[in-house]
Amino acid sequence: MNICMVGTGYVGLVTGTCLADFGMHVVCVDVDEQKVRLLQSGEIPIYEPGLEELVAKNERAGRLSFSTDLKTAVESALAIFIAVGTPPRSDGSPDLSFVRQVAESIADHANGYKVVVTKSTVPTGTGKMIEEILRGRNGRHEFSVVSNPEFLREGSAVADFLRPDRVVIGARDERAIEVMKEIYSPLYLIETPFVITDVESAEMIKYASNGFLAVKISFINEVAELCERIGADVHAVARGMGLDRRIGPKFLHPGPGFGGSCFPKDTHAVADIARQVGGRFEIIEAAISANERTKSRMIDKIEAAAGPLGGRTIGVLGLSFKPETDDIRESPAIRIIGDLRGRGATVRVYDPAAAENARRVLDGVAFAEDAYDCAKGCDALVLATEWNEFRALDFEALAAAMSGRVLVDLRNVYDPGEMAAAGWSYSGVGRRPVEKGER
Repeated sequence: MNICMVGTGYVGLVTGTCLADFGMHVVCVDVDEQKVRLLQSGEIPIYEPGLEELVAKNERAGRLSFSTDLKTAVESALAIFIAVGTPPRSDGSPDLSFVRQVAESIADHANGYKVVVTKSTVPTGTGKMIEEILRGRNGRHEFSVVSNPEFLREGSAVADFLRPDRVVIGARDERAIEVMKEIYSPLYLIETPFVITDVESAEMIKYASNGFLAVKISFINEVAELCERIGADVHAVARGMGLDRRIGPKFLHPGPGFGGSCFPKDTHAVADIARQVGGRFEIIEAAISANERTKSRMIDKIEAAAGPLGGRTIGVLGLSFKPETDDIRESPAIRIIGDLRGRGATVRVYDPAAAENARRVLDGVAFAEDAYDCAKGCDALVLATEWNEFRALDFEALAAAMSGRVLVDLRNVYDPGEMAAAGWSYSGVGRRPVEKGER
């Protein structure tokens, strides 16, 4: 089957590549000529483990190509996936202008029956809007509109696509459903659950899923703050909660707040959806508020551990919002660095993948070559993103490079007692701070 993937951002590139690996013939189309040239030359514009190898494999096999020619790609495809950005407006609602433009172009270039699949995260009602555009601009041909939301986690997106928890297909007609089942037949063969529903429900599933996970993260971060106030250990609390099968252990890891391209945008969007229909999604609104407060209190935690920040040098390990990605969108680390500088600190930073992106938004900070370079001359070290290479640091080497032995572990990677025994003052999230030598 021939597929056209419109958009070569994170979702479009991963989805198009993986569908090619399923045996489909995929043309990924983008208006950005420079990006297309890079992809055609084998350069991948995003950091995602396993993606570069998979792109190269399917290009060699002739199943994957990149182009700026939307007309030819639409004409040759049965299924056309829309995977363009839906950035938030100032009021939190998603900007659907790119989706509209793509729908109009598909209508203008269609030369027969087409299945138009929304892969972008869009509010309920977008499928109906696309249908109106397609039929309003091109009444000569048949169209089916499908909602097929993505559930890709940055850093494990390839594995998530090839071995998903479920495949959601929202459609109004059996013909489109059969086309989608054919596209995803390799997943059907390994007994992946398929959720076949209407377009509106499929659109809502993505927002409801991300909203619930955001609530869960905000909840455990609120629990962590309470644990700090009463002297409890959030790790023990989270484990005791997570062993209850009704709750489960996932997303019960306290930290400096959620970030990235999905949770902040999607929580604001679903809150806006509720307002648009005359309601309020109060739990989501509370999660958004709690997340902002969690991010804000991290600077106070750092100052409590390191002392007044004016004139001090602080090293920050990790810039991306999570490990195994170079994405710094809404990253708590970026917020923390701004707050550190706002209180007069000199800041040194290091990240294994996100430094190039961070240079575009961070001024007045020193970018280091590795964790030990980052520690040079620092009064305190902040672990902001739990990259694997930060999980087994040589603390004697770090201490030799630093002016002080203070670790603020915002991801609770290290054991407080072991750090104190090694001569470090340690502060985590949802744990009682310990001083060096303390037992």
